[in-house]
Amino acid sequence: MGTSREAIAQAPQAKFDYDVVIVGGGPAGLSAALVLGRSCRKVLVCDAGKPRNHTSAAVHAFFSRDGISPAELLKIGREQLEPYAVEWHDGRVDEAEKVETGFKVTLGKDKVVVARKLVLATGVTDKLPDIPGIRDWWGIGVLHCAFCHGWEVRDEPWACIAPAEQAVEWATLLSGWSKSLTYLTNGGPRPTADQLKWLKDHRVAVREEKIAGLDGKEGKLTGVTFDGGQPLGVRAVFVLPESVQRSDLPKKLGCKVLTEGRQAGTIETDAFGATSVPGLYVIGDASSAGMQSVPGAVSDGSMVGVAVQRALVKEDVERV
Repeated sequence: MGTSREAIAQAPQAKFDYDVVIVGGGPAGLSAALVLGRSCRKVLVCDAGKPRNHTSAAVHAFFSRDGISPAELLKIGREQLEPYAVEWHDGRVDEAEKVETGFKVTLGKDKVVVARKLVLATGVTDKLPDIPGIRDWWGIGVLHCAFCHGWEVRDEPWACIAPAEQAVEWATLLSGWSKSLTYLTNGGPRPTADQLKWLKDHRVAVREEKIAGLDGKEGKLTGVTFDGGQPLGVRAVFVLPESVQRSDLPKKLGCKVLTEGRQAGTIETDAFGATSVPGLYVIGDASSAGMQSVPGAVSDGSMVGVAVQRALVKEDVERV
């Protein structure tokens, strides 16, 4: 015979303000909050605003929401949490502590709340190449995801910037949207002879000069200028930025930051967001398990929400 919710509710338990605190109110955090709210959990979502994709005009490749603005997507996400026991704190969280029964989370200067589980959806920031003006075009003409933004500039001339060892792989992927590609070394290490041959054979041009800047007109990128040599007319520059954790919380709480390979800069987790710290989960772009896109973050948040609920239910049943 199963354990009733009434029996679980009446069993002795430590004092908690929330079942779960989620730090980060982007797509991953909102998705996890929705699952947990619908699982009869009391949840607090903390968010400081300004998501990673705030410079982008639209979210793409997201079923039923293709073309929606990032701000509108988050607005709808927050509205859909209203029927549930999900509360909101507007503000950054810089301090959290693992305690025997859960986590203490400091809100603002001195308000402390206690939760059984802590979910970090704190995201990453993008460390862009050292190119004058690149930040001004980030999310507009300087892009990182062809699946997200390639359609809008398909069949136009593109440039790509990536470490030399990734030149062939990056150019191969981007060729699905544009047949006019130029690989830019930005004055850095050049590809190997074999890589250069592959690029030449596949009609990918190579420019090795240091980039001096980016040109545009009426909100659209139009070209790249160099320290010497002719300008290059392009409609998009695709880059592979370095991911840097947006929050120090994962590191402060003892999580491992990966330093090598594609996942460099992310927090090591299992497939369900669990870290080496019991009860602590990292989701979305900050996690090694997450795909860095809005649909990927939503999927990750939903899956981890289920995992957290399973862990809570297991603890509840064992407590009776």
